[in-house]
Amino acid sequence: MSTNANPNTNVIEIDQVSRYYGEVLAVDNISFNIERGETLGLIGHNGAGKSTLFKMMLGLIPVSAGNIRINNTLLHGIAFRELRRGIGYLPENVVFYDNLTGLETLQFFASLKGCAATECLPLLDKVGLNHAANRLVSGYSKGMRQRLGFAQALLGKPKILFLDEPTNGLDPEAIREFYQILQHLNQQGVTVIITSHILSEIQQRVQRLAVMRNGKLHALGTVQSLRESVDLPLVIQLRWHQQINAGEILRDIPHEYKLINHHSSEIQIQRRWKMELLRRLATQTGIEDVVVHEPTLEDIFLGYAG
Repeated sequence: MSTNANPNTNVIEIDQVSRYYGEVLAVDNISFNIERGETLGLIGHNGAGKSTLFKMMLGLIPVSAGNIRINNTLLHGIAFRELRRGIGYLPENVVFYDNLTGLETLQFFASLKGCAATECLPLLDKVGLNHAANRLVSGYSKGMRQRLGFAQALLGKPKILFLDEPTNGLDPEAIREFYQILQHLNQQGVTVIITSHILSEIQQRVQRLAVMRNGKLHALGTVQSLRESVDLPLVIQLRWHQQINAGEILRDIPHEYKLINHHSSEIQIQRRWKMELLRRLATQTGIEDVVVHEPTLEDIFLGYAG
């Protein structure tokens, strides 16, 4: 498995990085690169080391061995302090001062970041909080606080975004709007690193996944490439208007066959038999519909992390 992306487009380079907490090895000799303008999903069981790696990339905790570079800059010293102005961060648990309004909160963070206060109202509008700009944060719902946290992360037009469980508390419409914003940012060259336990939510919204297990990088690639490498079975659902000869269709193909009712059935096969089975099904005049179910990201994750 290659862990190197195009060196001309690498924004983050992680080179043989380890992190110890006392005698506990939380991150174990990890190397991979993250490209400009991509969204990378970082996933793993609790205790897999992803939060530690996440915080090391942010420069919040030091590495024990190896190096991390962002835009070819090591994560310490004056150069990195300047570079951090171009990084946005949304932590998993967002905490604000309840006695400030949403607008005042954003203005406070803008002053810390050295950003223009004129950014604040447009950002509140962008995340759907313009109607609550002058409302005290104490009256915000969990989802509204999460939107405010996202607006805070977008202050200063960052070129790199670190988002830790960013849709926590958001309703389905807000989640869709959140990922639409991320897609637009990707198109502008913004790099996004995202952690989430809601795997079904991110599987169509990341370019690559990094799967961590026991402190190691267990797998890295697109969702489809990880599907193929785990080689999990496909499920093919059939619906017909007249009886089919399933035995003939499935002859010589290892499978599991389940009759659902008088007009539908389900077939489970390995990926390598997919095209042959579809060719055979195409010759059947009685079939009304064929639906191919690929393994979900949850299936893939359990295949790697189980």
